[in-house]
Amino acid sequence: MAIKLYQFAISHYCEKIRWALDHKGLSYQTINLLPGSHIKLIKGMTGSTSVPVLVHDDKVVQNSADIIDYLDDAFPERPLTPLDPHQRQMVREWERRLDKVAGPAVRCYCYHYLLQRPKLVAPMLAAQTPFYNRYLLRLGFSRVDELMRSWMKINERTARTAQQTIEDILSELAAAYQKSEFLVGDRFTRADLTAAALFAPLFQPQAYPVPWPAPNRLPQPMQQWLQRNEERIAPLTQLYQQQRQVRG
Repeated sequence: MAIKLYQFAISHYCEKIRWALDHKGLSYQTINLLPGSHIKLIKGMTGSTSVPVLVHDDKVVQNSADIIDYLDDAFPERPLTPLDPHQRQMVREWERRLDKVAGPAVRCYCYHYLLQRPKLVAPMLAAQTPFYNRYLLRLGFSRVDELMRSWMKINERTARTAQQTIEDILSELAAAYQKSEFLVGDRFTRADLTAAALFAPLFQPQAYPVPWPAPNRLPQPMQQWLQRNEERIAPLTQLYQQQRQVRG
């Protein structure tokens, strides 16, 4: 049975799994969903509403860390999890922190500003879905904005906190990559993959399947912040460019 990935194209957690699948050279089908309208389908499959969800044979796996666990067990070629117990623990600690802290902070910060620009964000939310979804999102955007801000607790205060969190973790990552090519050990692991995937919305890589807005169209506070933090972001940009191989 083919591997199916139920996803939002815009989700950096889904990019984490696309990258893991491509890293392992696996063929898979993406089922691209529109945020909000996905709820009935995903809840029926898993009992909750979050993506990514991987389906393979009779297995349904939700949550990006659990999906990588499954992929390393089912397809051990090119493992993302070290065999050494100490390194494995370190990798999982990095991944857990990035998933729980960095990922939500990037999401909160970016959406706080992008939701102020419906013409920019609607095509990104609807990426890889039928073309009419972007128009539907635009028509009902005030409600979309309200729901997303409520669901993800996005406001001026939380965006400021998220910005500080992002800066702190980026500084820590930049210092780690100055000392070593990889976060743990001497090869690419799920820790590196998670770091680069979850921060990818800040450097907008071409391999990410959404129509990124031109930098000069981003809200001014985002433009200024990205310019100030270019050096902090650079190690992850380089890692992504070197390690991210997209299936043909």
